[in-house]
Amino acid sequence: MKNFLKENWFKLIAIGILIGALWNHPIGYYQLLRWVVAATGAYSAYLAYEHKNNTWAWIFGIIAVLFNPIFPFYFTKETWQVIDVATAVVIFISLIKKKNYEI
Repeated sequence: MKNFLKENWFKLIAIGILIGALWNHPIGYYQLLRWVVAATGAYSAYLAYEHKNNTWAWIFGIIAVLFNPIFPFYFTKETWQVIDVATAVVIFISLIKKKNYEI
């Protein structure tokens, strides 16, 4: 369990922030969410690529682009809520599948 937390703390934080986005927060929360999720996506894409798992590299690359804070995408709050939950689910699945693809 200790190694799991040590290796995946950034994904767990991203999941928590994404689920937290379902409630109303100041704009700063959503800006932080973009930075954290984009960084998590980019780092996870890099790790997947290094382990030659192109599918997960593409998935996390898309997450990084979608949440990038530099050139943001603009959707309605309801659309972002769906995207946030879907992204949290994908990151959670990656934690479960990690043993199979080592990222």
